[in-house]
Amino acid sequence: MEKLSLEARAREQLDRALSDSAGRSATTVYGGHEHVLRQTLIALKAGTTMDEHVGPEEGTVQVLQGRVRLVAGEDSWEGRTGDLIFVPKARHRVEAIEDSTMLLTAVKLPTAPENL
Repeated sequence: MEKLSLEARAREQLDRALSDSAGRSATTVYGGHEHVLRQTLIALKAGTTMDEHVGPEEGTVQVLQGRVRLVAGEDSWEGRTGDLIFVPKARHRVEAIEDSTMLLTAVKLPTAPENL
């Protein structure tokens, strides 16, 4: 069994984001392309935006620290420390209202086998 301190890792990522010219930093803390589940720790400096992108097949964002806004078209959801935001399947972007860290949990659904 393994464990890690999300709090400590989040502090490290936020320090990196604050010193990075892009104002962001991320690291995978569990899973990866070979797994169904992937968890990524993301840090954003206040005022930084993750450009619009397509979300995971299923996913959530847990705000560990700060305040963020997830925007999909005309809809938006604001999350603060402790909030859980359900990621829409639509194109969306994430804006950091304050220096923030969040845990993105994404699930890659298995693809149906091709018809033979």
